[in-house]
Amino acid sequence: MKKRLYFGHPINVYSTALEAALLARIAAAFPDWEVENPNQKKHDEGYERYKRETGRPMDYYTIEVLPSCHGGVFLPFRDGAWGAGVYKEAEAIAARGCPIWTITADGDVRATDLAKVRVLTVPETRERIRDAAGRPLPF
Repeated sequence: MKKRLYFGHPINVYSTALEAALLARIAAAFPDWEVENPNQKKHDEGYERYKRETGRPMDYYTIEVLPSCHGGVFLPFRDGAWGAGVYKEAEAIAARGCPIWTITADGDVRATDLAKVRVLTVPETRERIRDAAGRPLPF
């Protein structure tokens, strides 16, 4: 059975050409891993279920998704800052002793020390992913 690699990335990258290119790059860099992409209907449904039932939608990932992953590759914003949710996902995987990598928008993959990354607050993250009307902003 293949190990599972979580691909954490900002939601304004979901369903874009960049996401497709990065998924192809990840598959090439990690050929022996199965990639778990959060941009799937089942994950949207799980997130909404936790939001409705607990008021803590990110717990869906930390409780139900990430424990089955053996590592993670994460996309920070172009300036290198990590979104709050992406960082939380990486932290949950790293806390179990699993490896963490960063992938840049150019497809460069490297091992990452989470203690050295710059993490945005939730409001700072929201400002980068959605406009005031809730529409996704360009990555």
